[in-house]
Amino acid sequence: MTQMQINWRQEVEKRKEGLFQDLFALLSIESTLDEENAKPGAPFGPKVAEALDSFLHIGKRDGFVTKNVDGYAGHIEHGQGEGLIGVLAHVDVVPANEGWTSPAFAPEIREGKLYARGAVDDKGPAMAAYYGMKIVQELGLPLSKRVRLILGADEESKWRCVEHYFQVEEKPEAGFTPDADFPLIAAEKGFYDIQSSGSLEPAEAVEGQWLLQSFEAGQRVNMVSDQVVASLVGDGDVFELKEQFQDFLLTNRLQGYATESDEDVKFFIRGRGHHGSEPEKGLNAPLELARFLQTVFLDAQGKRYIEMMNDLFVDSFAGEKLGIVAKDSELGDLTVNAGVFSYTQGVEQKLRINIRYPLSADGGVALETIRQKLATYGLQVGEVDHKKGLALAKDHPLVATLQQVYEEHTGDRSKPLAIGGATYARAVENCVAFGPVFPGKLETAHQTDEFIEVEDLLRATAIYAQAIYELAK
Repeated sequence: MTQMQINWRQEVEKRKEGLFQDLFALLSIESTLDEENAKPGAPFGPKVAEALDSFLHIGKRDGFVTKNVDGYAGHIEHGQGEGLIGVLAHVDVVPANEGWTSPAFAPEIREGKLYARGAVDDKGPAMAAYYGMKIVQELGLPLSKRVRLILGADEESKWRCVEHYFQVEEKPEAGFTPDADFPLIAAEKGFYDIQSSGSLEPAEAVEGQWLLQSFEAGQRVNMVSDQVVASLVGDGDVFELKEQFQDFLLTNRLQGYATESDEDVKFFIRGRGHHGSEPEKGLNAPLELARFLQTVFLDAQGKRYIEMMNDLFVDSFAGEKLGIVAKDSELGDLTVNAGVFSYTQGVEQKLRINIRYPLSADGGVALETIRQKLATYGLQVGEVDHKKGLALAKDHPLVATLQQVYEEHTGDRSKPLAIGGATYARAVENCVAFGPVFPGKLETAHQTDEFIEVEDLLRATAIYAQAIYELAK
């Protein structure tokens, strides 16, 4: 059978039932990072390990060569030859925020859309790529290179998965990652994940003052935080304070409420989650609460923490208030996502932020500026995770091959894209992000009610099947 005779979409349709059966099983596993229960063989927690093992079992069932690399990552391999083509995907997911129409880990198809955490980032595309490789295998197509589906388990955190994997396994000579947009991504911003903290002295509220007892928001630095809760204690007028908060919510059209007890007054706001690479498209709940709390008479340390949020991050998604604005014609603006906040009176204050910068910017200068700014608010920068940006020429052979495959299936001649997101493409030379989100379609990664359209998933599977064949033939 020659490539010209293959109806790739028809081959996908033949295997559609199996694809969704395997994908539903994978999506049902709540594979979020759980370092508290990490152990040898499961460095990112038992559920992430379960998802990795489950996927590798599917590959072994279907006759592929599989390998689990210490629970950090694994691979499913097909073919013979010295050369190696890689398809890099991940089985870990970000936590499910509240407000889902159906449970995030109970996959469900409604009106042609598959809803589940991981449906589009990245279990759905990973399974699509796997079934693409399975089609190539079952058709017996001749290949001159091996194809390896590499499955990471820590992509949503620190990439310790691929770091460990490539210490002991060979790197592909070329490949793609199904973890972004079509037609393909030829450039990605660099990024810094920055952790900072500072100690707090025990304090007591003076008369008429409110003591910031706690402030908690955010689970992942690469997500716009959609929930926040803060606790105040003091002898002020609770009724007046709650009325002020209600007026603030109504004026700013925000969802939230306040509760009181003998111990404290708590304030809650619900925002709108989004991927941290596009912070302006979400609604950052902790920053909205900071707007309100700056109007409240707070203790000195609490006031300083709230001032930090307002002075550096509120209404400043491109680094204006930090003084690190940068932009280029290909990748656009530098972005800032203040993702995780934690404040415990008398103990410690913490902040985690994510900076994504265009290739023309000096990320090191931005980091030093942030370090100096945070220090004025008693926050010292600690652990920093840095990933350099990526740029591949639009006439690169890999780009040209994948672009041609995409055009054959869609008729769309759109040019390669540049994004702020960070994909595994930067873990391997000669690698790009390739789908699964088609032009004009809604991107729901890291959001409530994450989904992928069933038709798009099937179409992506056909594209991946042909792409794998073209790269390895």
